[in-house]
Amino acid sequence: MHRSFKRSLAVFSAAAISAVQSLSFPAVQNVSAADSTQFPYVIEGEDLTDATLWTSIYADEMPGYSGEGFFYLSASPASFKVTIPEDGMYTVTIHGAQILNKEGRKQTLKVNGKEYTTTADYSREWRDYDFGVIRLSKGENTLELVPLYGYMAVDYITIAEAEFPDLSKADSTPCDPDATPEAKALMNYLHSVYGKNILSGQQQIYGGGNTVQTTIRYDLNSDKCTDQDGVEYTIDKDSYDKDDQGNKFPWHCTGPDGRVYTYSTQNRNYTYNNYEKDVELINELTGKYPAIQGFDFGSYCPCYAWDDGVAGRMIEWTNEKGGICTASWHVNVPATMADYTLGEPLDFSKTTYSERTDFKTANCMVEGTVEYEYFQLCMKNLAAELKKLQDAGVPVIFRPFHEAEGNPSKTDDPIDGSGAWFWWAKEGAVVYKQLWALLQDTLENEYGLHNLIWEQNLYAWSDSSAAWYSGDDRVDIVAFDKYNTQYNRHDGKTEGPNLDAESGIFFKLHSFVKGNKMVAMAENDSVPSLDNMKVEHADWLYFCPWYDTPETPFVSGTKYQDHDELKSLYNSDYCITLDELPEDLFKNSELPTASASASATGTAPTLYGDANCDKQVNIADAVLVMQVSTNPDKYAQGKSSVSITAVGEANADVDGKKGLTNQDALLIQKFKLGLIKAFPVES
Repeated sequence: MHRSFKRSLAVFSAAAISAVQSLSFPAVQNVSAADSTQFPYVIEGEDLTDATLWTSIYADEMPGYSGEGFFYLSASPASFKVTIPEDGMYTVTIHGAQILNKEGRKQTLKVNGKEYTTTADYSREWRDYDFGVIRLSKGENTLELVPLYGYMAVDYITIAEAEFPDLSKADSTPCDPDATPEAKALMNYLHSVYGKNILSGQQQIYGGGNTVQTTIRYDLNSDKCTDQDGVEYTIDKDSYDKDDQGNKFPWHCTGPDGRVYTYSTQNRNYTYNNYEKDVELINELTGKYPAIQGFDFGSYCPCYAWDDGVAGRMIEWTNEKGGICTASWHVNVPATMADYTLGEPLDFSKTTYSERTDFKTANCMVEGTVEYEYFQLCMKNLAAELKKLQDAGVPVIFRPFHEAEGNPSKTDDPIDGSGAWFWWAKEGAVVYKQLWALLQDTLENEYGLHNLIWEQNLYAWSDSSAAWYSGDDRVDIVAFDKYNTQYNRHDGKTEGPNLDAESGIFFKLHSFVKGNKMVAMAENDSVPSLDNMKVEHADWLYFCPWYDTPETPFVSGTKYQDHDELKSLYNSDYCITLDELPEDLFKNSELPTASASASATGTAPTLYGDANCDKQVNIADAVLVMQVSTNPDKYAQGKSSVSITAVGEANADVDGKKGLTNQDALLIQKFKLGLIKAFPVES
């Protein structure tokens, strides 16, 4: 049995059994009701410890409050306590108002000394402000409103036990209706593990970097490249050039192992970039390789385009190593448009991907402008690399125009792009989404590229952050980039690895897309700890630390990673590594379809495996089949409101035998792992 199947099935089955047990039998708490706060718990603002009673904000009357009045958070903090039986997740909602800043104002809640921040939008009416899902510890917990920014009216606060969404409802169908079979298969696989496991990832350096010097030199007289051992390297005949002294040399040569070497004009020898350095570091630290490797197409910018071989590395990672590729696009523009002549190279120092450019982003959509023509070249260069991947059968989790919103807006308009740090977002969410649509439509319709799974970065500064989302028809995965070793921590520290699972952001992004899309951690400094993710139900699809540099050793440095925690996560059943990916990962592109003939139950199936008739095949179907087998008085046809239906039973009868058994549940699990391609499976 393939080891990836053994481990995945064990996790899958354990989850199913756990679900059956939790649904069939009530949990027993070992803490008496008298010791524990009863939830949902509501406390009036004026009843907080150290709170003062307000009925108006100076000259502003605030009618409609509950109780005797409200608390106005200005110069002094106020707090309250709750007691819980075990570590768990709870939602915090403040019914309040904020009338000081029309652009919104940050508010800070301390939970046992750890800070949680949200932006309270301007409102002269009482409304709910969601502080998200937070973790409370067993025993007594202190929650404190602190005036770091403040000036918020608090009518009352509600604490409730968190209700976790059914992540299996996320869409498994690519937003591109013409997606390649490989892209469909990858989406199916990602959906099959989402909410049950986390995929490991690692970004590799792009363009240049991790340079390794060699002894290879070029001999003009013999027109050969050889090293100190006499090994001869194949010269790229199209890369001949001359240095400042007029000496001829080839820029590139290739070794017997296929590695390409580049001439160093400074040292007059050949070097190569060790793009594998970061995944090798992961292997040295954990004994495993990541399942996903991150790449970037930034070197194909028209200003200075050079081939850093990324397509070849991606093809090798997928087709030879069996890994999954994700890619961003750090595409530069001229810093000053007056310095640039269309089609001619520009010194790298005169280009940027930051917001500090006079390049007008909106003009990318306006024919006849230099920005339009320039961006057309950008897409042409990108498409050429993506075409190589599509021809090789390589699907890509593609993440263009990442980290769009950047920081919160600096003005009254929350989506004007004033907090952005990239050129593609500096003119706001509306222009950004137009650019996203232009890229997507051009790649699909003009260049015929359909091997992409479209991933969009979102932040969660406030509810307004959702305005950057391009929509369900244009996005497959939403993602967050976690960099918080210095700021936005919840552990009270100011440096060192931050193992926070960021569950509040996970559930915020989930709510932005109404659960329709999978949620990933596309970049990060510190990898969250296994315990934090499991307790907090922060079921990120994958994580992916940024690459190592001497200045920011995201992988090797203990400033960013807790190596013991990283090793524990990589070697856990929860984390999927390269060796645990299915061997036929990119071949399971279709859901099983049912024939029109009646099954053994006498009712015609509509979709084999779909026991709960939600038009998807996932763990919930296996759970329902097991419930029918173990608790028929409740789940068999006609027994209760949660019973399986006749069509559901027909769909779930996948082993070709009459009646449902745990064998049917097992086969449904095998299908989701890609080990079965079609139903029914004859015994």
